[in-house]
Amino acid sequence: MPTVETTTWIDAPLERVYSIAKRNEDFPNFMKDVLSLTVVEREGTKTVSDWVGLVSAFGLKVRWRQEDDWDDDGHECRFRQLKGDYDKLEGTWSFKDENGGTRFDSVVDYEYNVPTIGALVKKVIHGLVVKNLEDTLAAIKDRAEHKQ
Repeated sequence: MPTVETTTWIDAPLERVYSIAKRNEDFPNFMKDVLSLTVVEREGTKTVSDWVGLVSAFGLKVRWRQEDDWDDDGHECRFRQLKGDYDKLEGTWSFKDENGGTRFDSVVDYEYNVPTIGALVKKVIHGLVVKNLEDTLAAIKDRAEHKQ
């Protein structure tokens, strides 16, 4: 199962960055590859939401239901797909005070199998997952640094 790790430093306070990341229902407003996101349940530290993402390189929509478990004291989110187009999708987002701003680390393990695809296509899919995660971190960074 491939793992993708991405990190960015954000010139904004930890609490601002964390609150933007935690309000995933706002993602379609500022992330071009998130077509829709509907929160279906919030209970305690857990949020369950339905996602529709766009793989723009192929004009392909990807759908999944995700459970997020937020640790407000540790500023971390553990997430996993409950059902959807991926064979497996899970990971963590963590946020830390660093150099007057916030370090945002993302680790995602995924599996996306399509029968009869070869190694080259799997590399293309991996590249798209990496790009999507980098774009996600960049969108949160931009919103945190420029939101009034």
